[in-house]
Amino acid sequence: MQKTLMEATASNSAPAYSPARPPAIPLAVRSPYTNAWSSTSGNGTLNTKGVIYWPGPPLGWEGIVTVDGTSYEYLGTGSQNLPSLPNLKPATPLTVSYDSQYSNFTFSAGPVEVTASFLSSVLPQDLCRSSIPLSYLTTSVRSTDSSTHDVRFYSDVNAAWVASESNVTTQWNLYQGYNAINGTRNGTGNSSSPFSWKGRFVYLQQPYEFGEEADVPLWGNFTYSSKPLKARSFSYQSGFSTNLRYQYITGQSLQNKVDAEYRPFATREPAFAYAHDFGNVNSASVTYTIGSVQQPIIRYLTSTGVVPLQPWWMKCYGDIFQMIDFHYSDFAETQSLASRFEARLKEDVDSYYSANMAMVYSNNTPSASPIWSNGSMGHNGTDQYSEQYIFDPNNAYGFLNPTDLSGIAIPDVQEAEAYYSIVALSARQVMGAYVFAIPPNGGCSNSSTNTSEPLMFQKEIASDGNVNTVDVMYPAMPFFLYSNPNLLRYNLEPLYQNQEGGFYPNQYSMHDLGTHFPNATGHVEGDDEYMPVEESGNMILMTYAYYKFSGDADYIRQHYPKLQQFARYLIEYSLTPGKQLSTDDFAGQLVNQTNLAIKGIVGLQAMASIATIADDATSSQNYSWTASSFYSQWEELAIDPSERHTLLSYQWRSSYGLLYNTFPDTLLNLNLIPQSLYEMQSEWYPTVSQIFGVPLDSRHSYTKSDWEMWTAATCSPETRRLFVNALGYWINQTDTDTAFSDLYETIDSGSFPVSPDPITFTARPVVGGHFSLLSLLRKDQIGGGYNASSST
Repeated sequence: MQKTLMEATASNSAPAYSPARPPAIPLAVRSPYTNAWSSTSGNGTLNTKGVIYWPGPPLGWEGIVTVDGTSYEYLGTGSQNLPSLPNLKPATPLTVSYDSQYSNFTFSAGPVEVTASFLSSVLPQDLCRSSIPLSYLTTSVRSTDSSTHDVRFYSDVNAAWVASESNVTTQWNLYQGYNAINGTRNGTGNSSSPFSWKGRFVYLQQPYEFGEEADVPLWGNFTYSSKPLKARSFSYQSGFSTNLRYQYITGQSLQNKVDAEYRPFATREPAFAYAHDFGNVNSASVTYTIGSVQQPIIRYLTSTGVVPLQPWWMKCYGDIFQMIDFHYSDFAETQSLASRFEARLKEDVDSYYSANMAMVYSNNTPSASPIWSNGSMGHNGTDQYSEQYIFDPNNAYGFLNPTDLSGIAIPDVQEAEAYYSIVALSARQVMGAYVFAIPPNGGCSNSSTNTSEPLMFQKEIASDGNVNTVDVMYPAMPFFLYSNPNLLRYNLEPLYQNQEGGFYPNQYSMHDLGTHFPNATGHVEGDDEYMPVEESGNMILMTYAYYKFSGDADYIRQHYPKLQQFARYLIEYSLTPGKQLSTDDFAGQLVNQTNLAIKGIVGLQAMASIATIADDATSSQNYSWTASSFYSQWEELAIDPSERHTLLSYQWRSSYGLLYNTFPDTLLNLNLIPQSLYEMQSEWYPTVSQIFGVPLDSRHSYTKSDWEMWTAATCSPETRRLFVNALGYWINQTDTDTAFSDLYETIDSGSFPVSPDPITFTARPVVGGHFSLLSLLRKDQIGGGYNASSST
């Protein structure tokens, strides 16, 4: 088969990435359903790999800039379906950069440089803006030869955004504000309201409310909006995608028509397009907003039955038209707020590392960080601190200390830079798993009529698809403690409402609030996944962490009876949990897991402080005594006789694992665990490290990035740097091809685990655990008063 011109001329050279080259770049990540990425696998770029939904299926999102009659495709791959056209070329990728808010792509397009800037703002202190499920794309051009050029923009989206099955009919309309447009209106000048394509999924002529198919919602609206802005001409059209693109490239405009033939996206693929003509200019830009909007947003069990909950943005802005209009017009303010969060994030990373640098054995001044290694470094060398290492790229051991052959940190980067690349990539992914809802009949508790606070619901993306999975909320906790602890409370509250409302029959904590997001209907028969020590410990520790970072003692008192119930279970079962699952359920059950037991014991130590807050001095003393007694017994069972490391399971000498559940003891100043245990573990981890980190446990070669960062926060600076740099190195080297995975192999190519069974974790909110170091910084910033009222 003969290649098209686009395929034949596409550049094979990869763009320059900063601060890292992740397996996928976030584009529009605002909710579980507005969650689009660009894969970089195989040197893929924005205009060779196109756009994918977080599970991996392609989404149609096309972008073309036309300069002096020649069209350059910068976004998507739709033009590859066209015949060879002399005035159609791929834009040449130059750079890709990201921070906590933006993903920016630059291209060369003849005599201009094109920048595609995707903004999915992370504003944890702003509940209204955080609840909007829409994202921005701004495409701009600037002349590189000091001359003016005739500049036009084209963009379209297809119906794959609203239907996972190619044979299901979609329907659509074009609106300007509240007004439907039937194709007779031409848009020019500065219109006050954006034009918005809205596509609604239809199944048997009716949407399936609260249903999903392949993680795509079966109800709601998808919207793609733009304005004429300063264009001298603005046009729109819907129709067969290939025809639209061919028509634009050959005629350089659209026909202002709305296709009336509703159909599935596999039948003459429907697409929805805009075109802007700016004439002869030195520079120009256009802005689009995009997203999937659900109304109602959650199905929720209450004392009056199962009720639909509306999205929080309705309380802030009104209906969908008002929300879209506000969001589009709010672009400049959102940019300003996003810049503040990003500046604070960089400042805090710098602050943490200025106070917590790794010790080095040389008095030499560290040199500037070299470029990321491509894996072809020699077999030995000297790092930026003048320390020697040996490295063989043909094995999986990574960089080793030549003296004792223990692992050392990847030597060609500064740890602070590696850590920033991790948390900047994680921020949008965390918030993209949540939705905010208006509470039923008001408030965050059954006894309150307060409507000023939302309920917050998490989708367990890529694994079970549950609602508010307790052991998925738990690893994400550091992000919320760092950025806004109230978000943790909004996320906990539905779990408390359900269990305190009598809807859960077991004496331990529930695993999740519903099997299938967005159905938060609980488990009235108590048949949820069985993780009683895991979830009971998690609920206690998250609740106490919220208090420590907010100072909200009333919340502790409000839920003290339920916390006591969870604690009674931990007293009975945490020291010897028996054959239970931990949060790492994919690894299977194991009798008396050391790390699971210490979670329950640390949870009991937290209960001692909780009881004090609740004015229950007797219980406080009992909890403290029990925790101390259990810990002494745990040491006898959990530590290898060599006293070099803890075991994965009691008295299983050939085993080991990441002891990440000690992190809350450090984070919350519980002072249960002696420094000697932290030091022992910190010295042990380098002896079992691999090129991409330390395995989760001795049963497998894979690891979990969230638990690695929790563990790193308990270690010496030298071992912490080993963890952080290994994760930063993995981001650049892995051959995974979707959003940030928290589960991957520490050996070979850092791929998804394939043994004993393939596991693909992607886009999960547990990457909030990467903020473990920043949550420690936040604790220090708060100080003894634990008043987190200052904005992040």
